[in-house]
Amino acid sequence: MKKSVASARVMGVGCLAALLSACATMPSSGPSARSVGKIDERAAADFPIKVIDVTDSVARNILASRRQTLFSEELGDGQPIGSVIGRGDVLDIAIWEAPPAALFGGVGGDSRLAASSASSSPTARGTVLPEQMVDSDGQITIPFVGSVQAADRTPQDIAREITARLRGKAHQPQTIVRLVRNAAANVTVVGDVSSSARVPLTSRGERILDVLASAGGVRQPVGKTTIQITRGAKVSMLPLETVIRDPRQNVRLRPDDVMTVLFQPFSFTALGATGKNEELPFEATGLTLAQGLGRVAGLQDARANVKGVFIFRLENPEALDPAIRATARLTPDGKVPVIYRINMKNPETFFIAQSFPIRDKDVLYVSNAPLADIQKFVNVIYSTLLPVATTATAM
Repeated sequence: MKKSVASARVMGVGCLAALLSACATMPSSGPSARSVGKIDERAAADFPIKVIDVTDSVARNILASRRQTLFSEELGDGQPIGSVIGRGDVLDIAIWEAPPAALFGGVGGDSRLAASSASSSPTARGTVLPEQMVDSDGQITIPFVGSVQAADRTPQDIAREITARLRGKAHQPQTIVRLVRNAAANVTVVGDVSSSARVPLTSRGERILDVLASAGGVRQPVGKTTIQITRGAKVSMLPLETVIRDPRQNVRLRPDDVMTVLFQPFSFTALGATGKNEELPFEATGLTLAQGLGRVAGLQDARANVKGVFIFRLENPEALDPAIRATARLTPDGKVPVIYRINMKNPETFFIAQSFPIRDKDVLYVSNAPLADIQKFVNVIYSTLLPVATTATAM
């Protein structure tokens, strides 16, 4: 009997020793806060990963480096089309003379114009020329006037020049120039729209949302759609939701602008001692750390280390302090591997978290608290030794 009890005790001690030796290899969802801290200690030896404690100044630097350029600032609010004539546009030109008409008095005149002039002024004479298309050189040809530069000028400017050049040939001439068909001023709409198209611009002054509606609207949710405007060599981007919410960003488009509608399903991944571990999408307008923690149901009270909240990110060098940037080793695509360390035990962090941005492809990781690992270890020991102790007691 005593020999059996002794054997059970030896077995229990052996199991305890084995468990103690395996303590460092307890199951875990990721590195501990201490392990991440060791990376920071090795950073001085040009270790490629930088560990940065999140403070108010750090959050401000990141926000300043990634500030969105507004359409109203970069593109401005252009003039309505029709005020400036372009190559390929078709013009309607009417020339009037006071009596006695010398050049255009009823000869070859347009019947519509003659009828209207007879009702308003029986002595007025005029004619409507055949529609004039602005050629590749930007010119039109007018009888008794010759070639007139039309491109990049307003209809009023063209009319004044024609009138000036007819003086001395026609009797008190007057000219009206009107844009009939806009062939030069178009906007190209491509991307995630119902129908890609070339949308003509009119004197109404079409804006981004007008052109988007002409293309049938977007095919994806508004919150996940970005508008990109390409104007020459300049490219500007804004979330569609921002354009809708802020009327100042709904700017007028200009000829040859290319509007690309992009579906951008931004997301971040939550791992560790959070309420749920999964990849979570967010809107193109952005997401803050506070909102991200809310979407993962916060931290697990029984497991989480409130001093061990981390964001793993490939950061743009412009967002980092110059001293950190100087010693950083860039990835092939020009990014810096960074681990942002957040101390949620500090009340000030909750204010910083309301402005600290979550970026696309970020990994939000919450490490286990040391006591949680100890509790896990104790539970394993208890579940292993309890049957041994029960057997020894029974013997």
